[in-house]
Amino acid sequence: MYQILKKEMLTPTICRMEVKAPRLAAAAQPGQFLIVRADEQGERIPLTISDFDAEAGTVTIVTQEVGASSADIIALEPGEGFSDVVGPLGLPSEFMEMGPEQLSSMRYIFIAGGVGTAPVYPQAKWLHAHGIPVDVIIGAKTKDLLIYKEEMAAVCDNLFLCTDDGSEGFHGMVTALLEKLVATDGRQYTQAVAIGPMIMMKFTTLTAKKLGLPITVSLNTLMVDGTGMCGACRVSVGGKTRFACVEGPEFDGYQVDFDEAMRRQGQYKAEEAEANEKHKCKIGRGK
Repeated sequence: MYQILKKEMLTPTICRMEVKAPRLAAAAQPGQFLIVRADEQGERIPLTISDFDAEAGTVTIVTQEVGASSADIIALEPGEGFSDVVGPLGLPSEFMEMGPEQLSSMRYIFIAGGVGTAPVYPQAKWLHAHGIPVDVIIGAKTKDLLIYKEEMAAVCDNLFLCTDDGSEGFHGMVTALLEKLVATDGRQYTQAVAIGPMIMMKFTTLTAKKLGLPITVSLNTLMVDGTGMCGACRVSVGGKTRFACVEGPEFDGYQVDFDEAMRRQGQYKAEEAEANEKHKCKIGRGK
């Protein structure tokens, strides 16, 4: 059993957990993910690693309640544990392959949307620790849905908050804020990274292309089994079929067919709705 050491609700539907997994923590790198099962009959759920501590032997995961399986995960309490935790999986962020000279020439801007803020954190943290300039935009619909504000502020040079309703920070979409920072304020970046809802990454990529800014996106939301076996994570990148869980999850945003990716995201909606109804009935019976 992989014991849950700490649990914190970041919002009413987003939960952060620190889990004991020494071997995984020792091998994890920014950009990778893991798979958890709440119990022996549970669904395999891919979750991006939002932090890791090799010395303490712990990994941190952030789960948003969107269905029955994620609700089962969030229902677990400290002292309880997962039946399985597998990882690290996927390829590390591309900057992990860069030499010191190339890294020293980089200046990053991360655009994080909603729960996508969690996987941005270890990347910004690693770059900041190695002296690479990092700015971060965190966007959400309203201020109550902004997460990792204090944590992110500690690992980046400049943190910009953005809400659709203007309740905190910049009033508007992350795309408008990105354009303001680059086109109006004159901030210069060599690389953008966007992680969040697929539609947000699509339009952030279009904005970055308009600004002449290279951009990497993370397609972790496409993953199901996390090993490439099920094929659910297939996506066209540069006209070729790629598997997000084994060849990603990060890809060149200019090359991703976002419309195809969004269609693929909706392929299991009927099954998810059925599972949610069964889960509600189970909770109603007190089982």
